[in-house]
Amino acid sequence: MEKRKTHAQGPTFSRVIAGAWRWQNVSSETVERLTQVSLEQGITSFDHADIYGDHSNEERFGQLLAKNSSLRNKIELITKCGIKFPSTKRPASRIQHYDTSKEHIIWSAENSLKMLHTDRIDLLLIHRPDPLLNPHEVAEAFGQLRQQGKVLHFGVSNFTPSQFTMLQKHLSFPLVTNQIEISLSRIDPFFNGDLDLMLELGVSPMAWSPLAGGKLMAGEREVFSVATKYDASYSQLALAWLLKHPSNIFPIVGTTKPERIIEAAKSVNVNLDRQDWFEMLKWVRGKDVD
Repeated sequence: MEKRKTHAQGPTFSRVIAGAWRWQNVSSETVERLTQVSLEQGITSFDHADIYGDHSNEERFGQLLAKNSSLRNKIELITKCGIKFPSTKRPASRIQHYDTSKEHIIWSAENSLKMLHTDRIDLLLIHRPDPLLNPHEVAEAFGQLRQQGKVLHFGVSNFTPSQFTMLQKHLSFPLVTNQIEISLSRIDPFFNGDLDLMLELGVSPMAWSPLAGGKLMAGEREVFSVATKYDASYSQLALAWLLKHPSNIFPIVGTTKPERIIEAAKSVNVNLDRQDWFEMLKWVRGKDVD
């Protein structure tokens, strides 16, 4: 599978990224199988967050890395921080809230390093925009982690264009992605400035829920009239539709089924014709473009 940079000064990731947010529901053997199948398909980038699986998914993946010492140098690790919610594992949180303080960002990154059994994180993201975010504190935290070699690159998730630009102005190095919801069921980023800013700055976005949580595959499949033409499944077409965009979108595919990983990996071979791309857009908008 092709690999690309998310920014001229950013990391290089596989074109499709494996999302681990559902992996708490499967056995350790299945986590190992999902990882192995991903690698066999050329998917080397894995997306985590400190909160996934009630704060357990990083640790489960880390156990795999601890058992296979050579695996770390074959993969890229993405994780996120900044969300807190009530949990027996985090008793100090009595209400769901955000924490982007310098202290918490550093603590969370160092805890992720420990949970993942690794000496560096390839990409750390602020998980959600925080109304109390102090860009000076975030910049200090990012700078310290970067200087120490604990985190190699930084980005954000679910930020608006203005929030992205505001934080970037306080950093001496680039934010290398904005991980946002993009799919055939969520086309706002194509029209609200999200992807325009990414193109302007030369930053590649990541798409979470690119198949709309499976709803695209379970919906009215007859709308994908181009399926036969490309000898592709409906999910492959939905991913190829995102891959076509010039902002260089990286879809994050979260699944617990190895066959879905294999299917998703093949989407990079589907090169949609421009008119077919607009035909799919017409379906979700319910009308032609003006």
